[in-house]
Amino acid sequence: DQQRESSLKFQTRCIACGTDGLGYALGSVDGRVAMEVIDPAPEAQAAKYAFKCHRRTEEGKGEVVYPVHAIAYQPKYGTFATGGGDGVVNIWDGGNKKRLFQISRYPTSVAALSFSKDGQYLAVAASYTYEQGEPTGPTTDSIFIRPLADAEVRPKAKAV
Repeated sequence: DQQRESSLKFQTRCIACGTDGLGYALGSVDGRVAMEVIDPAPEAQAAKYAFKCHRRTEEGKGEVVYPVHAIAYQPKYGTFATGGGDGVVNIWDGGNKKRLFQISRYPTSVAALSFSKDGQYLAVAASYTYEQGEPTGPTTDSIFIRPLADAEVRPKAKAV
């Protein structure tokens, strides 16, 4: 067993183990994802990193940061999706540190994500998650099952 402190400065919201068994992704309320390595050796730990996501510039507010509520790994390619309080799902290539695809905004926060066993579908739960306080109007919880094109989830070839 290993016990670690989060490398992120703010509250952890979600975690998912990578498909290769070498690491995991950790999401926080400050719109960041940390890519962590399981091997405690210093040379392995040098590969970990964090990045900003789920942020949007809004008129009159500047940059608004939304929590990362969900992370799920695509089983075939090992790429992963993040869902946030902004209602957006991003698909990432962690090996190349690049966003592959962004799915259009859902009607409210993305509360949970799950890929099908074959990786051809992404289930998205959109539900008000109260990061903005009590809702000012009606909220609707919705489930979306989205078919995925191979190009949306397949990692790009590494640049030489």
